[in-house]
Amino acid sequence: MSLLQEERNIIVQNKYADNFDFAEIEEFVKGASKDLFISHNFKTKNKMLVQPRGGFPTYKKMFSLYEFFVDADVDVLPCTIDSNTRLNDYASSAKMLKLSEENEVDMLNGYPLVNHGYRTTRKMMTHFNKPISLRHGTPDARLLVETAIASGIFEIEGGPITYLLPYSKNFPLDKAFLYWKYVERVCANYSKLNEPINRESFGPLTATLVPPCVTIVIQLCEMLLSLEEGVKSFSVSFSQTGSMIQDIVTAKVLRKLAKHYAEQINCGDADIHLVYHQWMGAFPANKDFSESLINTATIIAMMVKADKIITKTRDEAFGIPTRESNAKTVANTQYTLRMLNGIPDITDEMEEEILTEEVMSIMSAVFNDKADTLWRKVFNSIKSGIIDCPYSPHIINHNEVVTVRDKNKNIRIIKKGNLPISDRCFEYEKSQCDLNKDASSIVNDIIHDIGIMQW
Repeated sequence: MSLLQEERNIIVQNKYADNFDFAEIEEFVKGASKDLFISHNFKTKNKMLVQPRGGFPTYKKMFSLYEFFVDADVDVLPCTIDSNTRLNDYASSAKMLKLSEENEVDMLNGYPLVNHGYRTTRKMMTHFNKPISLRHGTPDARLLVETAIASGIFEIEGGPITYLLPYSKNFPLDKAFLYWKYVERVCANYSKLNEPINRESFGPLTATLVPPCVTIVIQLCEMLLSLEEGVKSFSVSFSQTGSMIQDIVTAKVLRKLAKHYAEQINCGDADIHLVYHQWMGAFPANKDFSESLINTATIIAMMVKADKIITKTRDEAFGIPTRESNAKTVANTQYTLRMLNGIPDITDEMEEEILTEEVMSIMSAVFNDKADTLWRKVFNSIKSGIIDCPYSPHIINHNEVVTVRDKNKNIRIIKKGNLPISDRCFEYEKSQCDLNKDASSIVNDIIHDIGIMQW
């Protein structure tokens, strides 16, 4: 028995989880409908896939949510996991699930997949015969991912960086890297049985003035960590920044360099996809403005040629969206996409050149770290501030990079901390901003920029 299988046998021994029958699960994956695999849908559907967010605690409400989405012509169903499961607190999930079922009140903010178990959940996931994406935010997702794949969920979002820096303060980063290495290996092994399990990184990060070079570097690092374990289908992603041209340039550089670095580690045969998130920051209280923001994001998604768009709703400023508003956004996004044909390919060559140079400078610094493995190189780079995500709550993140928007709403670096970008690039970034203001005025600009869509 391999060391990985020994570890798997231990991981699934949890009183809140099903008794795992790995032989039966392998037979299920082998014979599963190809329509359940988003990697297959990417290859065969000649369109941008539309995926909402959503998750309810009970089986009954989750099933009903999926019915709403299917009626709205959804391409990819979401399975958003509750916060207790994200923290591996299955005891609290079990208690809250029971209260939700008894009182028909949602006591959880998502679907407690481990507690429901894969045998029950598989009935729902296979019923609709559409790909399902697991959305969670879990640093240690080993049991959750085992349960997800056994249930028929063949797209797994997340990674050791993107599910830690935005969400956690104290969870050890080195442990997260090792736990996600387990996830990558499990996904790679199951991928040999049918279509590839798709892994997707979470590009929005803190969704708060993250400069594109940092977003891209983190996407590339998580992609490489996944591919080196044998994953053959991977989605890089980012969210609407608030600047149309910066989004277009970000997409071009991200696609170009993803291919470049995948080939550098002899993984050029992997399929790389681009996912675009509609605005992830604070939404306006005016619901009509929210719909305008969502429609604008859909247009940009078409301009960046995204393979998948992940939607938001007009209710974002008021709490967890209803099934109705979620389905409404799916239908409206599909409608908008059908109208958008023949959009010209545009770019800003100077912006593309600067961003490419910034990303390659940071990636060179990561690769030049003296550690013997890629995950240790990336780990050390975060510890030293070579990779620094603005507004991360995690204690290991330096938080020395300061950004502000220029007059065209592009996110610019005005304090670079330890980011190893060249003087030429840094001077270009600063030259786009009015830095002749006093410090308090710049701070006010930053506060304004964080809530820019609320004004």
